[in-house]
Order: sequence, then structure tokens, then C-alpha cells
Amino acid sequence: MYDMSTRQRAIALVGQGRSLNSVSKETGISRAAISSWLERIAPLNRAGLPCPRCEDPPGPPRDQAAYAYLLGLYLGDGCISAARRGVYFLRIACADAWPGLIDACADAVQTARPDNKVCRVQRPGCQYVTCFSKHWPCFFPQHGSGKKHERSIALDPWQQRIVDIHPWELIRGLIHSDGCRITNWTTRVVAGEKKRYDYPRYFFTNLSTDITGLYTDALDKVGVGWKQANSRNISVARKASVALMDIHVGPKY
Repeated sequence: MYDMSTRQRAIALVGQGRSLNSVSKETGISRAAISSWLERIAPLNRAGLPCPRCEDPPGPPRDQAAYAYLLGLYLGDGCISAARRGVYFLRIACADAWPGLIDACADAVQTARPDNKVCRVQRPGCQYVTCFSKHWPCFFPQHGSGKKHERSIALDPWQQRIVDIHPWELIRGLIHSDGCRITNWTTRVVAGEKKRYDYPRYFFTNLSTDITGLYTDALDKVGVGWKQANSRNISVARKASVALMDIHVGPKY
């Protein structure tokens, strides 16, 4: 009875923390139908790979490079919401302008939880890459109530070890979420004539000083020079540093 976009919208509303009753009233879809859709994409006792963080002793995600990239995406444009009966909903917003980034995000989410279905929910100007799992708080202990810039954000020791090994993947995830590569220009006098000079620059913008600190710590680790452009912007403009960023990150695509 319902097309896929209608189903995805209802699931996305539940993922925002809404109750089944409120979603049913807003959409006109029965609670039973919404519940059945949730059961299909988020089975509670599904067989498959266990959560490495729930093993004894807890271990790191199996693909640590993919996790470092996903961590950057989550810190920038991701959130986790409680859905129902101990299941959580990971949602990462990706702009429609960057279809390759959306694919890379979906691949990283699928790599983290290979036995769970990854969905793409279309919203105005962007897609939400989404996935249900009981274990997202295990993967991202930074999950909590309130906006990220209004609370403390710090890596657990096991996350820091991954970032120390894969700093470029974290940087790439952060740039893909809250960063950009742009071309600035200025003028200089050459042989008595004013000429325009174009140069590339990377910007990273985030309201959380903790998250910008994680970004600049990673830049320091890989030898990229940076400057604090203002209270929430980090700039990379030196030629050698931009060249390094181009090799390992590059513009969004």
C-alpha cells in the first residue's frame, strides 16, 4: 500500500526519537505497519557477526581504517537516536551535491555492521544514510543527549589508538562532513602591474572546540600546517600542506 519514500520517511521519524503513536498520527500510517517495517530492517536477534566491543575482552572494529573514516563522518554530521527495545538508529546527513561521498558513507556504515541493512532516506537537499543496530553506542561512546558542541567530546583510549594508526582516515571523514576545499584569491604587484593570484585552501568548520581539537591533533600527527581562521574555522593554506591534503583527502565528489 505504501511506496518506498513513504516507508523511509516514517522510519526516519522514528529514528529521530519519535514514538510510534506520534509518527502514526502525523503520517496516517498504522502503528502495526510501521512496527513491521522496523522489524524487517532492524531484527532484534539477528545471527551474524557479533559486536567486537561486546566481546570479552572488547576489541576494536574489524576494519579500523573504515571505522576511523566513519568516526569523522559521525563527529561532523552524524547522530544516534534510540528507536525501540534497545535498538539505536545511526543517521549521517550527506549533501546531494556529493554522490560519491554518499556512497563512501554508506560503504563505511555497512562495513561497521555488515549484517544490518543500510538505507538512504531522501530529504530536501540531502540524504540520510541510516542503519539500525543495538550496538551503535558501543561504536560511538560519544553518543549522548544534547548537541555535540554543548557537551564534552573525547575519544576513548581504544578509539585514540585507531586514530593514531589511521589519522588520514579521520581527517578525510571530518572534511567530508564539515570541511571543504575551495579556491581563494588575492592580488600582488608583478613588474608594476597588479595581478590576481589564485590558491587552494582547506577549511574545517565545527562549533565544538573538542572536535576541532581532534582535527588539529590529527593534522599535527601527519605534518599538516594549519591556522585558526576564527573561533570555529580551521584553515590549511600552505602549499606543501595543501598538497598533502590533496593526496590523502581531495575535494568532495
